[in-house]
Amino acid sequence: MDLDIAVLAIGDELLNGELADTNTAAIGQLLNARGYRLRESRAVPDEEPAIVAALRELAGRHEVVAVTGGLGPTRDDLTARAAAQAFGRPLVLNDEALALIRAFFRDQGLEMEPRNEKQALLPQKCTVLPNPLGTAPGFLLREGRCRLLFFPGVPVEMQAMAEIELLPRLEALSGGQPPQCERMLKIFGLSEPRIESLLAGLTMPEGVRVGFGVDFPLVHLKLRARGEDAEERLDQAEVITQRRLGEFIVARGRETLAQTVARLLTASGLSLSLAESCTGGLVAAWLTDIPGASAFLDRGAVTYSNQAKNDWLGVSKRILHEQGAVSETCARAMATGLRQSTRTDLCVAITGIAGPDGGTEEKPVGTVFIALSANDAEQAKGYRFSGTREQIRKLSACMALEWIRRYLIERGRPKT
Repeated sequence: MDLDIAVLAIGDELLNGELADTNTAAIGQLLNARGYRLRESRAVPDEEPAIVAALRELAGRHEVVAVTGGLGPTRDDLTARAAAQAFGRPLVLNDEALALIRAFFRDQGLEMEPRNEKQALLPQKCTVLPNPLGTAPGFLLREGRCRLLFFPGVPVEMQAMAEIELLPRLEALSGGQPPQCERMLKIFGLSEPRIESLLAGLTMPEGVRVGFGVDFPLVHLKLRARGEDAEERLDQAEVITQRRLGEFIVARGRETLAQTVARLLTASGLSLSLAESCTGGLVAAWLTDIPGASAFLDRGAVTYSNQAKNDWLGVSKRILHEQGAVSETCARAMATGLRQSTRTDLCVAITGIAGPDGGTEEKPVGTVFIALSANDAEQAKGYRFSGTREQIRKLSACMALEWIRRYLIERGRPKT
């Protein structure tokens, strides 16, 4: 069943440029992965008449409307009141919602502000949708043939609730299963055309389609199938793809490259230290975003100046003077110096020119050197990356993580 779905995003900040509307994009991606199609999206300001008009119009044209934003405790959070007005329902204090709000504060060990009770004022005869990550419960209204699901605007809360509340309802409306199943393989080090060329001529299971997307600097390869045996055919397609692309596949599904590396490091029992210059601690930030990173990450040093490289990492002044801070020799000295002083099992160092200034004819912007030091391995290599400052930094950080990933994979292989 092809459902007619729309998204309504509410908030002045989405229209005046203060914030990007990531919620609509997240819902669209969530739907697309399961074969649903988003027919319409709209953003309106924190103005009750505009919200009322949009709700009425969208409910009259679509079977499902996902609404985000405006469920907070402040005066400009108007969504619940606008929904009550739009569909002629009184706004009442919902006991179930109030209990959920109080429980959230209690579980967090926080004192509840009286104004948070406003978040329990919901349209009469709505279905309350629990929010596991925040204070604002969502709610569901049925208006004619349309189901309207209201979620908070905080992206992490909205995404968690959309998976828990939106997807199962869509599946029920679709006959008990999503129209499409998807496997996402994340690839680093190969371009889209190169991947397509490598996959050319492979025979995929019947009905499996291949699609592409980019989340710089990774390419997302999407395997999609429909039908009752879709998961089984995707299993087969994933094996076929793995055989051809091999270790260029760095993550699957929602897992990031950093999460892959963190999982491998945790399993290995090895400790890691990081010496970062041009990336400014980006690798450390990505790894410490992951709960449990303390199991493997000892420390990270952001050594931006020559003096810092000398003082903290033991890079000799001779190397810095003769070879320069952006050199293979310096990267190698950074990695070995920090590993020896920290006694960690593994150290990775990054030094380079991210731009837009600072490049020379010999070492243009995008020149980056990475080094890895371990008990059983010492290696360093230079790269010439292109792009903006942000892209060069991201490429450098991803390449450093990829060095760690490949080292751990090789280390775990049986010796022949």
